[in-house]
Amino acid sequence: MSKLLIKQAQIVTMNETDDILTGDVWIENDRIIHIAPRLEGLEKQADRIIYAQGRTLLPGFVQTHIHLCQTLFRGRADDLELLDWLKKRIWPLEAVHDEESVYYSAMLGIGELIRSGTTTILDMETVRHTESAFRAIAESGIRAVSGKVMMDCGDEVPEALQEETEASLQESVELLERWHGHSGGRIQYAFCPRFVVSCTERLLKEVRDLSAHYGVKVHTHASENRGEIELVERERGMRNVVYLDHIGLASPRLILAHCIWLNDEEKKIIRERGVKVTHCPSSNLKLASGIAEVPDLLSKHIHVGLGADGAPCNNNLDMFQEMRTTALIHNVHHGPTVMDSRTVLRMATMGGAEVLGMEREIGSIETGKKADLILLDLNDFHAYPSFDANPYSRIVYSATRGDVDMVMIDGRVVLDNKRHLTIDKSLVLREADRSIERLLQRC
Repeated sequence: MSKLLIKQAQIVTMNETDDILTGDVWIENDRIIHIAPRLEGLEKQADRIIYAQGRTLLPGFVQTHIHLCQTLFRGRADDLELLDWLKKRIWPLEAVHDEESVYYSAMLGIGELIRSGTTTILDMETVRHTESAFRAIAESGIRAVSGKVMMDCGDEVPEALQEETEASLQESVELLERWHGHSGGRIQYAFCPRFVVSCTERLLKEVRDLSAHYGVKVHTHASENRGEIELVERERGMRNVVYLDHIGLASPRLILAHCIWLNDEEKKIIRERGVKVTHCPSSNLKLASGIAEVPDLLSKHIHVGLGADGAPCNNNLDMFQEMRTTALIHNVHHGPTVMDSRTVLRMATMGGAEVLGMEREIGSIETGKKADLILLDLNDFHAYPSFDANPYSRIVYSATRGDVDMVMIDGRVVLDNKRHLTIDKSLVLREADRSIERLLQRC
């Protein structure tokens, strides 16, 4: 049994009452056991003591839409809107992925995510070689819900990404049975039909039934781009969310990335069916897709998480950037108080946990919960003055990834003094360059 004591940190709990205190946290194995202003007599029992005076302890960030397989494509798909971005850049690159390139793409992304304080992700891979991404997830120590992309139709989809419906379903189930619950439950599986445009109705209905049978999430894109919506209306006769509800896929297990262009009927379906939504502001701005109506969704008590999406439609995977962008972009239409810093930080922590159905395990610092924690050192010019400062404002508007000093997942320290303990940084950077060179030659 491992025992760790964190002493005299500023603890931003993100619990129901938003308690903030200066105090100690006692951790045994993967769980938070005690939180108090001062815990006496535990020093001799601890395997390690972290003296955190003057630093800020937060629950780890939860990103609810990530594409680890695309990290290698950073900077290769700039200045395009969504459908051209997919057809001209992303699909051709995904089509030439191999086992090694998927592994190092995933490791590159995970290294960046952990370095910037993300401890849990909802990840969508590509059609092939998903096993390699799961290996990277297992070795790195990050908490993840992930799955292979499913694509069994679409005129513009490269042949190498086109699947037979039955083969796509079978491979997805095989991956689920190998990886769901792996690493003591740290890894979970989700079915990942890419979006309606690239999936037959038969595949989507089978995913609906398999999701119910196994009790796992369905992770897909919806209503990201007006051109995408026009395609869905032309081919299926109705809008995205209406169609997903029509075939019985809209349920509390469904997580929809983006949801920028929703009408009132679709918002009503999402609320009544308990569907979850992921907001990816930087990606949506870079692809000129639009701005999701997040204040309206939150006012309707719809669960909304935050995600960086993928490196080629954002160029980094930094939750600090997503929080700051979320806090700013909605002010233009709704005024300066609509997305205050506490609301945004909650989206990045408990909000993400609720989207994943993990709110009893992660998302806040409370006794009995998983020890998924990050320690920030805000003792620098950009975060001062600190006297009587609003901690939410400091974190959302001033903090950066460079302030992340320690990251713990499942009670295991994976980043210590800004240094990775589970990832060989120099190896990953070297092999990432080799991998993208190989893929570009194939393209």
